[in-house]
Amino acid sequence: MFMKLLNYALFSLLLIVSCTKIDNKEMITPPIAEKKPFEIIAKHGHKRIDDYYWLNEREDSNVIAYLNSENEYADKVLQPLEEIKETLFKEMKGRIKEKDESAPYKKDDYWYYTRYEEGFEYPIFARKKGSLQAQEEILADGNALGKDKSYFDIHVSVSPDHKTIAIMTDTVGRRFYDIYFKEIATGKIFEDKIHGTEGNLEWFNDSKNILYSIKDQETLIAGKVYKHILGSNGRDPLVYEEKDSTLTCYISKTSSEAFLLISSSRTDAALQLFLDANNPESKAKLIAPLKDNVKYGAEHWGEDFYILTNENAPNYKLMKTPVSSPEKKNWKEFIPENPDVLLDYVQTFKDFLLLQEVKEGLNKIRLIYWDTKMEKDIPFDEQAYLASVGINAEFGSKVVRFEYQSMTTPNSTYDYNTETGEKTLVKQQEVLGGFDKNLYQTERLMAKVRDGVMVPVSIVYRKDKFKKNGSNPCLQYAYGSYGYSMSPYFSSSRISLLDRGFVYAIAHIRGGQEMGGKWYDDGKMMKKKNTFFDFIDCGKYLVDQKYAASDKLFAQGGSAGGLLMGAVANMAPQQYKGIHAAVPFVDVLTTMMDETIPLTTFEWKEWGNPNIKEEYEYMLSYSPYDNVEKKDYPHMLVTTGLHDSQVQYWEPAKWVAKLRANKTDNNLLVLKTNMTAGHGGQSGRFERLKEVALEYAFFVWLANEK
Repeated sequence: MFMKLLNYALFSLLLIVSCTKIDNKEMITPPIAEKKPFEIIAKHGHKRIDDYYWLNEREDSNVIAYLNSENEYADKVLQPLEEIKETLFKEMKGRIKEKDESAPYKKDDYWYYTRYEEGFEYPIFARKKGSLQAQEEILADGNALGKDKSYFDIHVSVSPDHKTIAIMTDTVGRRFYDIYFKEIATGKIFEDKIHGTEGNLEWFNDSKNILYSIKDQETLIAGKVYKHILGSNGRDPLVYEEKDSTLTCYISKTSSEAFLLISSSRTDAALQLFLDANNPESKAKLIAPLKDNVKYGAEHWGEDFYILTNENAPNYKLMKTPVSSPEKKNWKEFIPENPDVLLDYVQTFKDFLLLQEVKEGLNKIRLIYWDTKMEKDIPFDEQAYLASVGINAEFGSKVVRFEYQSMTTPNSTYDYNTETGEKTLVKQQEVLGGFDKNLYQTERLMAKVRDGVMVPVSIVYRKDKFKKNGSNPCLQYAYGSYGYSMSPYFSSSRISLLDRGFVYAIAHIRGGQEMGGKWYDDGKMMKKKNTFFDFIDCGKYLVDQKYAASDKLFAQGGSAGGLLMGAVANMAPQQYKGIHAAVPFVDVLTTMMDETIPLTTFEWKEWGNPNIKEEYEYMLSYSPYDNVEKKDYPHMLVTTGLHDSQVQYWEPAKWVAKLRANKTDNNLLVLKTNMTAGHGGQSGRFERLKEVALEYAFFVWLANEK
């Protein structure tokens, strides 16, 4: 019966997209955006005409009307998916333990955790004093605070004396957070309220003073750091102002809790300042000035800072320098660069140094003891997995918390006893609905791409649904930018695809950092096309090796991964039957040329500076929007959010409009704009699932098309 209904839906789709009549109803035709030619002139003189530039006016009623018309069209043309979408949503929701809580972590005399109530969307932040058997204290109830809000995001920070909580909320989705404070014991709300922040703060150790950063309303760059005194109503003093418009500020605290850190960074470079966490009157001191193509960050132990840096070390090295004179001339090598291992993260403990490393695309955790120099590795044994350092709030702890998951193993929180070597499972994500990990298989493949490089691909499938004969549908996913490693992670939602015979593949393409610093460098700026070619060639490999059916290969990516989708749609449209591009960054040149657009200058070292002719021409050669042609394109689902702070909604809107005007096929092209959300989609754990259900319904639908 199910397949009968699904086939009927597929037949309906074919009728819709070919604009024929259905049951004597009027044809469903897509909205056509008006062309209003707008000339864009580069500083070096090159001219482009943008017919859809007018769509960048968020407050224009005509723009809103157009987006609404696209949504109405999407609702109509996707209506045959409703049944499978609802089925998928129920499956996905049914795997989630609605009444659940995080693994509690200890800080001083308190155990902190978040929990969810059955039927509710948002977290409740809570703690217990002394033991986990003690009475619960609710610190902040996200469901009460987010009630009746179309969008709501919340996170919190507790003061060092455990008496006050800072609550940060965003009700729009543009990542502007308001901060207010509550006395935990009494529930009293302080009059203090700070608007328009990055949503990032740190406490001085007196529990009265905090540092926070303010975002520019236009660029969305956090360029100013202020100090606030709890209970004060006066103007907060400016602690640091970043004059370089390519940099944004972030605040953190060393693991020793001795220093507050102000990091000012962009994709290729960073500088850092420090303040005495025990002295709110201390002045910010520079560790080392900004240098192009050099990143660094400090941790603290004893009398020294330990500096993780990529200067003359693409895979990073660890340097040591006195707190009293941290300038570059005093840096001494503590751990040299390993050309085969990326040094990804460091954290200091009282008795040892923790290192998170990446070797051959897999995470390792290593401990080095300060006194004996003895080293220990935490062992992992699956082919493909994700291991990362968890919340370790106590500097003097002899236990290290880490997170572990794979494409078949749900997220698991472990405590590792550094004295005995014993690993204790604290909590494993509970997957309801009869999930049995033994039904599924994960593999790690190495695909040879066009320039001879071997690119890792992590795959997962259901054993009894998989035949290595080229018959299985396959969804290929990747990101490939900013040095962000897309590790093989677990997803309970993904099970719905695997149970329907899908192979799911993560391509660890260049532009990420899975294989080290050079892997990132070889997929950015003037080598960006490697990212796209790697993805296309990994797709060919999956087909050639019979993991995927040639006519049932699908692609998905979001944000910078949405740029990847746009490039792939232009470069290899025949290879993929369907593509989902989420919040896609597709209008590369226009965005990078407009310094008023949020985060633009911050990104120049990732994509290129269009004011430099050579970099401009290279970006022009792959920019998805600029390279739309009159040809056939795959079925495409494009999703965005009106209030997206990272990729402005008009990029996918313009792209879809141009595709409609040029594509020569009858394949589905849908733009779905969430009118109340930002970059991450809908807020709330279940509302977000509805979006995932639509995305997966799109692929399941097409996979069953006859």
